[in-house]
Amino acid sequence: MLSAIIVAAGSSRRMGFSKLFATIAGKPVIAHTIRAFERSRSVTEIIIVAREDQHDEIGEMARAESFKKVRSIIPGGEHRQDSVRAGLARLGVDAKYVAVHDAARPLIVPEQIERVFEQCRTHGAAALAEPVNDTLKRAGADFAVIDSVDRHQLYAMQTPQIFERGLIEEAYRGVYAENVSVTDEVSAVERLGRKVVLVLNNDFNFKITHPRDLPLAEFVLRQRETHP
Repeated sequence: MLSAIIVAAGSSRRMGFSKLFATIAGKPVIAHTIRAFERSRSVTEIIIVAREDQHDEIGEMARAESFKKVRSIIPGGEHRQDSVRAGLARLGVDAKYVAVHDAARPLIVPEQIERVFEQCRTHGAAALAEPVNDTLKRAGADFAVIDSVDRHQLYAMQTPQIFERGLIEEAYRGVYAENVSVTDEVSAVERLGRKVVLVLNNDFNFKITHPRDLPLAEFVLRQRETHP
């Protein structure tokens, strides 16, 4: 019922090395990410969008891990939305729903995927999100504080973001027809005036962005092994 597009075509510029193949809890970051979708009972196919110079390495890893749902590994685009568009073009003919997930979020678990998918089937679009708990300030170019931002009803977006296939395809056609940029799929669907339901996350699902994120992800995964 559900096709997953895992976006892995980033440059890892802020890491200084390919974060997707950094080892945490004995396996590459991307292996943990794919495993969650492999184990999700609703996911029927996985499409990995990655830099061409990493295709062989990802393929070897997928075979070593015995991933059965990885249907294709395809080249990404210059921007994230280009990579997602490429993934949409490779969906199987029977795909009814589409999940888009960042490969650099290896802490996702099948239960989170299923919770978002359940809301998508009801509302047509749903995404994992976390309430903003920090105090927020707006600053100018000189980094001097201008004012405070009310964090009430503010949420940090995560992935997966899951949609009816026709809806996300229509949203992306509009993005490219009007030549606009979006940073996630919810932003694309918002432009159609469609409702997207947020599914509040109660577990770790941060994105590996800086080297300091790796030991924290390692700790979380080891804790899950010890206290499932």
